[in-house]
Amino acid sequence: MYTKVLMDDRDHCIEVMVKLEAAFNEGNPEYVLKAIRDEQSLVLRLHAVTMLAEIGDERAIAPLSDVLLNDPDQLVRHEAAFSLGQIGLTGGCSALERALKTDSDAIVRHEAAAALGSVGNSHSKNALDEASIDENEVVRNSAQVSIFYLDFLNTAKKIRD
Repeated sequence: MYTKVLMDDRDHCIEVMVKLEAAFNEGNPEYVLKAIRDEQSLVLRLHAVTMLAEIGDERAIAPLSDVLLNDPDQLVRHEAAFSLGQIGLTGGCSALERALKTDSDAIVRHEAAAALGSVGNSHSKNALDEASIDENEVVRNSAQVSIFYLDFLNTAKKIRD
């Protein structure tokens, strides 16, 4: 179920957004992580997840993986999967594979499959093969597209070598 609170208090949300931006500009991801853990408003948690993606390096992998696997809101989990795919580091593959196999929401499983294709790690092919028979058509299609992409990358590598 989506978070029931889109925005608990507009003034509070603006105040926190300003603090999030300042913390991000200062290179302080701790405040961003605190917002993800402590804030109830969906707008704040989503913004914090996208900020972690903007960090774009290994420091963001563990917190995004934690959000992907543990946040109560499927939209926030979806955004974490998308962010891990955008970062493109293999350190996020384990969490993406686990979400692909176990998340109860199809939108999260779909995004985990797409993100695994974006990362391009051939070690994720087994998880994608399993997801290619998911009960949900969008998840199946995303898994199959990612499998094709992994196959393409493998073929392109052989051509270059």
